[in-house]
Amino acid sequence: MKHPVIAISTGCPSSIGPEISVEAAAKLDSARPLLVGDLATLRRAASARKISPTRLVEIRDVSEIQMLRRLDIAVWAGSQRLSKLPRYGHPDREAGAAQLAYVDEALRLVTTDQAAAMTTAPVSKHAIATSGAKGARNFLGHTEHLARRLGANEVVMAFWSEELVVSLVTTHLPLGRVPRAIHPEGVASSIYWLGRLIRDLGKRKPRIVVASLNPHAGESGLLGDEETRLIEPGVRLARARFVRDGIAIRVDGPLGAETAFRKALAKDYDAVVAMYHDQATIPMKVLSFGDAVNITLGLPIIRTSVDHGTAYDLAGKGTADVSGMTAALSLAVRLAARKRTSTLLNGSGSRARS
Repeated sequence: MKHPVIAISTGCPSSIGPEISVEAAAKLDSARPLLVGDLATLRRAASARKISPTRLVEIRDVSEIQMLRRLDIAVWAGSQRLSKLPRYGHPDREAGAAQLAYVDEALRLVTTDQAAAMTTAPVSKHAIATSGAKGARNFLGHTEHLARRLGANEVVMAFWSEELVVSLVTTHLPLGRVPRAIHPEGVASSIYWLGRLIRDLGKRKPRIVVASLNPHAGESGLLGDEETRLIEPGVRLARARFVRDGIAIRVDGPLGAETAFRKALAKDYDAVVAMYHDQATIPMKVLSFGDAVNITLGLPIIRTSVDHGTAYDLAGKGTADVSGMTAALSLAVRLAARKRTSTLLNGSGSRARS
């Protein structure tokens, strides 16, 4: 296909997800978007964004997308339908189950090679976990869910923006459990897949800095020993893995987190490896809130997402910022193009890891 198909799971039907999905899809020129969601809900969202609802057209086979008019926006007819239009800001059990179904259906489209990548709108973890849907009870987020569905045992959450790129060693954990969740293999994995991402985005020899867990990198053990006991061995494992794969990458650290992020912003490094969720997301969102992209690394597919939540207070008002969804789609297209080029050069139709 001249333009790749990007499957878009449209998020919680009661949130801003349908609105930003429709508007970002309407703006996408470099790929063919395929919205996975409830048609009536998406048409209501289109009206809220001053987009003609008639532009949304259901298709039952992905090949039909090539026959649509350029202004048309494809909606996947296999999406779970809702019995009624959802109430803005108040997801019920049906909405909770539906948003998980949209993620799973978008995933199926990618894993069956009907789409080149998937981009996800925000979901409510609570609404999904309490929906009663199969597999929903332990839902912690897209990253963990996709890893489980794909049987991927080395998955890394990362965030990308023009100003900063960062990966996480641990994700959605209470802060008190973070030190016990850090281990050398996890540190090495976060470094490795972050380096692969930076290379895929065009940097021939990435420079990565690893942040410490403790203040001042543990102050030689005075403030904690995780740096010498867990993080430094992880850095050595990552370096050895890059050498084994013939990949030239510079990896430094662990440095105190404030130093690591300051040096990255000064362009001394291309990316930062953070130890826990807020260590990564606070600087990212201070710098690029609304424009940053969440990427799941280490999966056998490409998955990007917005870096913000459901914004129930804005749902239906037509005022939610679409820039994050636009950036997520653009990055998905960019990575899909890189992946396709790599596959062609390797002369293989097998799915490369992204």
